Amino acid sequence: MRRRSSKLLAAAASIGIAAGLAVDPASSVASSSAYPPLELTVEDGEGSWHADPGFRLEWAPSPLYVGAAPVHVVRDAAGRVVIEETTGEVGAHYIPPIEVPRRPGLYTAEVWLRGASGEGPRVTSTLRFDDARPSSARPIRPQGWVAKARQALIEIAPATGQQPLSGIRGYAVSVDRNPEGSPCAGPDRCSEAETDLRSGPAGGSVSLGILPEGINFAHVVAVSGSGMRSETVEDVALAVDGNRPDVFLHGVPEGWSNGPVRLTAIATDAQSGMAAAGPAGPFTAIAIDGGVPTVAAGNTISATVRGEGAHRVAFYARDGAGNVDDGEASSAQPPSAVVRIDEAGPRVGFAKSQDPSEPERIEATVTDPLSGPGDRGSIAVRPSGTRRRFEPLPTSVSAGKLTASWNSDAYPAGSYEFKAIGYDAAGNASSTDRRVNGTRMVLANPLKRTTTIEFGFGGRRLVWHRCARAGGRVRCHRESIRPFEQRPTTRSVPYGRGVPVGGRLASAGGAPLSGLPVEIIETFDPGSGAIQRTTTVKTNPDGSFLAHLAPGPNRHLEIEFAGNRVLTRAGGRALRLAVRTSVHLRASAARASIGGAPVVFSGRIGDFETTIPAAGRPVELQFRVPGAPWSEFRTVQTDANGRFRYPYSFSDDDSRGVRFQFRAYAPPQPGWPYEPAASRPVAVTGR
Repeated sequence: MRRRSSKLLAAAASIGIAAGLAVDPASSVASSSAYPPLELTVEDGEGSWHADPGFRLEWAPSPLYVGAAPVHVVRDAAGRVVIEETTGEVGAHYIPPIEVPRRPGLYTAEVWLRGASGEGPRVTSTLRFDDARPSSARPIRPQGWVAKARQALIEIAPATGQQPLSGIRGYAVSVDRNPEGSPCAGPDRCSEAETDLRSGPAGGSVSLGILPEGINFAHVVAVSGSGMRSETVEDVALAVDGNRPDVFLHGVPEGWSNGPVRLTAIATDAQSGMAAAGPAGPFTAIAIDGGVPTVAAGNTISATVRGEGAHRVAFYARDGAGNVDDGEASSAQPPSAVVRIDEAGPRVGFAKSQDPSEPERIEATVTDPLSGPGDRGSIAVRPSGTRRRFEPLPTSVSAGKLTASWNSDAYPAGSYEFKAIGYDAAGNASSTDRRVNGTRMVLANPLKRTTTIEFGFGGRRLVWHRCARAGGRVRCHRESIRPFEQRPTTRSVPYGRGVPVGGRLASAGGAPLSGLPVEIIETFDPGSGAIQRTTTVKTNPDGSFLAHLAPGPNRHLEIEFAGNRVLTRAGGRALRLAVRTSVHLRASAARASIGGAPVVFSGRIGDFETTIPAAGRPVELQFRVPGAPWSEFRTVQTDANGRFRYPYSFSDDDSRGVRFQFRAYAPPQPGWPYEPAASRPVAVTGR
């Protein structure tokens, strides 16, 4: 029996060893013929730590266990019983959930079967419980800004100080915009999936990926072996700058420059900024024609572009986050500008000769092989051989040509030299006094055919035939009397009468000039209400012209031919047209009784073009007897319409039988645009 029992004991022991379970030899001796040892399994694995005190143990169902009930007891690390012997349900393949004390530690569960056949061997399993929270994580706050194109990294320093019994599994990390966020869904623990850095207590770096622009917050906790997390969430702000700095290049000329160009690039960045921070910090750069860039720390850099031709200038900057568009660190090419430099002046030359149809047109050409002709230039003139300053002429510039109009009529006869100043598109200037063939630009004035003009009152010249008999035959020839230039320069006419004026336009040699406009300019005296009137007439085939001047007040007459492209300007002598005031007088009776009723003299000053003052104007009343001079006997004032009235009584007996003549006389008056004049006499006889 003993020998047999030894064999059973050995078999049971071998079964227990094969199952990897602990077998108590003392107990197995008494129950070696009972049930085989259990193959216990602990929920979540025997080696895993639990943050909750409840454990569930079970085994696979087997016919060998039929009729037996599971029995268990739990001991602490010191071997003390913390859960008394407990019997479970007969035939069960698990034991009721075990609730260990809420003290972190290692507990041993002893489980065996008890039934009609006795007790099976005791099998043990370790229960690991730890609900202690680890100390806070120690993330290292990153310096400066993070570029949007780079992955954000966060460093976690190794854990220090006393740690939970279960140790440090790793660290849970999350990132969002909420400064109060948490990396784990639970309030006190983190799942296996939520543990991002499984490095144990050693810490390390965690990639947060590409973060959105702006301020992001990384939330970090330490996670124990049982899944408990730090009570305090450590938050780290991550400033992400997703844009490259804005760079502006100042000093680039719109077109061509005539010398070296100083350029300044200024960079701005609203987020990480452009403040200088050493070799690894922000900088601004300028690169000319693909050469080595000129770089300066901070937001400003200047460079000078030299040499003729077109130069491409690239400019870029790196901000505090490292964003840069230099074409190497990013796929985008840096912005650029073109600077064009032309330091040589253009070539300027006058036309080889004057255009006969436009002798006063002065032309010069401007050429430049690099920047081309500009839109500025001038032509000037002065008497040849003098040191007088050149007088600028009105000059237009178009398509590399300077064109000036020289009003040669305004200059005395003589020789004149010209100077042209031309510019290229870069602003370089060149001057010349030569034609393109190398000869000096000198012109003799007058350039145009000289004209003369005659002008006078009375219309055309009076032409008559002078005839004489000679040798039995009558011979006649035409003669002109009183040419225009021999006629009086002043003419007096009564009010309301038009006047013919005429003249003749001819060349200096006397050849008539026909079909040309001649202007007759009438300048009226002050007070007339009108200032000037111009009448234009055209010359006849014989060069003559005729105009009929309309009635009106006093005026001066001038005649002018403005000239044209091939004929000089000409003017005639000035004429004076004096217009006498219109005065009317009548008497109420042709006979006057001595001592009787008065004779009423009334009249008016006739004028429909000039305003009479509201106070009127004076009119002298005069009388005479036949053969005697006129004498004034009364001065009256007209009304605003020019009318006047005066009663006169005959009281002298010497007037009886005498026939008197009376008239009204308008004397000179300032501001009155007519000449003095008298009315026709009226006769009154005394009786």
